[in-house]
Amino acid sequence: MPLAAYSTTGEIRLGKVFGDHLIDIAAIDPAFPGTIKAFLEAGESARAAFDRITKADGTPIPLRDVTLHAPIPDPEKYLAIGLNYADHGAEAGKLGMATPEYQIWFNKQVSCITGPYSDVVAPRVSDKVDYEGELAVVIGKTCRNVPADRAREVIGGYMVANDVSARDWQFRTTTITLGKSFDTHGPTGPWLTLDHEIADPHALNLRTHVNGEERQHGSTAELIHDIYEQIAYLSQVMTLKPGDILATGTPAGVGVARDPQVFLQPGDVVRVEIDGLGHIENTITAEG
Repeated sequence: MPLAAYSTTGEIRLGKVFGDHLIDIAAIDPAFPGTIKAFLEAGESARAAFDRITKADGTPIPLRDVTLHAPIPDPEKYLAIGLNYADHGAEAGKLGMATPEYQIWFNKQVSCITGPYSDVVAPRVSDKVDYEGELAVVIGKTCRNVPADRAREVIGGYMVANDVSARDWQFRTTTITLGKSFDTHGPTGPWLTLDHEIADPHALNLRTHVNGEERQHGSTAELIHDIYEQIAYLSQVMTLKPGDILATGTPAGVGVARDPQVFLQPGDVVRVEIDGLGHIENTITAEG
């Protein structure tokens, strides 16, 4: 069952999700970690305590009555890989972007993270805001130099992500971090689905809709560099920490590659859904 960060008044609490409701964890186990990042850092003892909670425990709280928050609002790192689906690479090639020889990674500054149903702000300084539906992997253990065949051992879980991109800022320089890091341009959620809940993270269908129209439809089976290769590659360079987020790539269908190009406007609603993980849905609003 997924682990959610939620609120009903002002305090953000953790809940275990069972279908259309959740159980407040602290009401059952006051010693349970207070954040999902702390839960991952606590390791097996916290996982065992989480597993002991059943849907018969506590008072069920309907999901319709809660606000869901970004599962991990403060990771040490939020990294994303570019051009990691062949069909997206092909459409990017029409824009003059070369197929990379190696994995190409960039930062999304962690200040961009927002909730799964929060508004995404179209900044005044950009008129080319775009969507990129992605599977996000959350690291569960501190690790370095992880072999690909052992990479799954360090995965904490999975989320749905939208790598919102200000294309005009992205293409100004070869270092694309600014175009990927505007405030609110990192919606994630709706909760953390723990790794053991997913039989094969490379067999998940992903769909992105804008105002109900399907714009992207792909499968994680189509990743050029699979999740384990990504972890192995990154961990040669840096120590990965519990809570670090890795956005694994987006399939074809982004607005900048359409003919004619189409970018997000205030009032648009973007929904990204992944099999077994749920969905996020964000309304685009104009910067005040």
